[in-house]
Amino acid sequence: MASLSGFPEFLPAGRMAETRAIDIVRQVFELHGFTGIQTRSVEPLSELSRKGEITKEVYVVRRLHADDNDKDALGLHYDLTVPFARYVLDHAGHLDFPFRRYQIQPAWRGERPQEGRYREFWQADIDVVGQDELSFHHDVDVVLVMLEACDRLHTELGVPPVLVRLNNRKLIEGFYTGLGVADPLAAIQVVDKLAKIGPEAVSTMLAEQGIHTSAIEQILAFAATQTDDAGLSALVAKFGLSGPLIDQGVNEVSQLYAAVQARFPGQVVIDCQIARGLDYYTGSVFELELQGWEALGTISAGGRYDSLATDGKKKYPGVGISFGLSRVFAPLIAQGRLKASRSVPSAVLVAVDSPETRPMADEVARALRARGIACEVSPNAAKYGKQIRFADRRGIPYVWFGSIHGTVKDIRSGEQVDADAASWTPPADDLTPQITPLAAGEPLI
Repeated sequence: MASLSGFPEFLPAGRMAETRAIDIVRQVFELHGFTGIQTRSVEPLSELSRKGEITKEVYVVRRLHADDNDKDALGLHYDLTVPFARYVLDHAGHLDFPFRRYQIQPAWRGERPQEGRYREFWQADIDVVGQDELSFHHDVDVVLVMLEACDRLHTELGVPPVLVRLNNRKLIEGFYTGLGVADPLAAIQVVDKLAKIGPEAVSTMLAEQGIHTSAIEQILAFAATQTDDAGLSALVAKFGLSGPLIDQGVNEVSQLYAAVQARFPGQVVIDCQIARGLDYYTGSVFELELQGWEALGTISAGGRYDSLATDGKKKYPGVGISFGLSRVFAPLIAQGRLKASRSVPSAVLVAVDSPETRPMADEVARALRARGIACEVSPNAAKYGKQIRFADRRGIPYVWFGSIHGTVKDIRSGEQVDADAASWTPPADDLTPQITPLAAGEPLI
């Protein structure tokens, strides 16, 4: 059967590397009190299609024998924020607010597959949702937690350090409104394409919205600015920006910049091009990229949304950020640049002398597993040489011979020692498969 592009699959050693990355971010999320949930894979198309221009990429799900009158109009979720908003509404009566959740699971988008972009991909999200109101310090919190997770990935797996780019939709909307733009949201969605299609194409699309040439020039000049918090104040003065919405946006992005700069100095910039195309963002917006691997594009992004979840009586404002696990790790694993030291978790293969002594081998395996040592029993009672080669092909470093009080052989060095299954333990580096980190400064290929 031909392979399907955009749906990455890995050999066992590669999947172990991916799992290690997932474990790292999960551990960081849980250290900060985020609780894990999992939502269903499908949502009503009516919900998926009202969140911005992502509609064209939604995979529709129908029963094979559904007729034209089938009302189950469902689609696979394209991110984890929309299903999370629905989850909050469905379970609000059982949740304590502010609710801090993380979610690590696949999402689907029907876009053109390319390296770093897939039709099926893993995301890792954190969000904080309040009831009726949510303090701004949570905007700071989610960014710092994600940066901590990225720092762990840098330290343990060699992924380059990240740069976070900040902006605020209140600032952008206030600026566009002040320029006389009739539909600021539509303009924001166009400017969000700037890095992909360039200023000339963006100018054309803004003009098609009826925006005056002078306003387009100011929009592009504003979007081209990258600065720090002091520079932002100068920028506001330069463009003559004023008004409550602009003042609030400037204040929020300045606070966020200061907090990130204090914790991760040199890894933050205010980038006025950052807009985020999805229409549910209402305040802080942020994007992360890998320094030196900028060609990979945005690997993490998110922002503040005050109206995504509401039941008509209560609203549930939130802020969140998503990390594209597949975007970063699928290319590295596919290229063989990141993989485990062996293809199985087993540290020990328990040899079998004969079919009659297999129960003895099973007893040894149970004793080792009881102490957290992953092992497997040889599938047959072949000659010891063949059993050792079987272990070697799988990367298993040790072979156990005999009973509970037997001998264990390191098949790499050939060293063999007497051992007791109730007390013997392999070195820490052999106990679990190791992931060799990328070399410092290794380029993106």
